[in-house]
Amino acid sequence: MAAYPLELILSRQLAENLAIPAFITDPAGNLLYYNEQAEALLGKRFEFTGPMSVEEWSVIFKPKTKEGKDLPPSDLPLVQTLNTHRPSHSTFWIESLGGQRHLISVTSLPLLGPEGTFYGAMAIFWTNEPAL
Repeated sequence: MAAYPLELILSRQLAENLAIPAFITDPAGNLLYYNEQAEALLGKRFEFTGPMSVEEWSVIFKPKTKEGKDLPPSDLPLVQTLNTHRPSHSTFWIESLGGQRHLISVTSLPLLGPEGTFYGAMAIFWTNEPAL
C-alpha cells in the first residue's frame, strides 16, 4: 500500500492485528483490503479476490435484511459511511463466497486525516449466530 496515504497504511496495519473481520476502502468505496478474519467469514482470501469496486463488493455477498429481503447497497453501513463520512451500524445477513449464510453486525467508521480530510472507511464485523 505504499502509494496510499499514511492513514490508509496505518488502518491496514491495524486491521491485520484485529481479532475480528475488517474491510478498508478508499474514499470512492473501492475495497483495498480485508483481513484474515474476514477471509474466513467471507469464504475467500483477499489475495484471490483483490481490490473490488463498491458496485461489486456491495452485492457479491448478497446482503439481506434480518427478515430476508434484499438489502440495497445504500443501506449497508460501509456505504453509508462513505456517503456521509459518519459512523454507521447495522445487523444483516450475508452469504459467503462458499455459500454459507451468516447474520453479522457491522460497524463502519470514517478514516480522517489532518483537517478532516476523508481518506476512506473501515468496517469491522462479527457473526451473531452460527452459519446456517
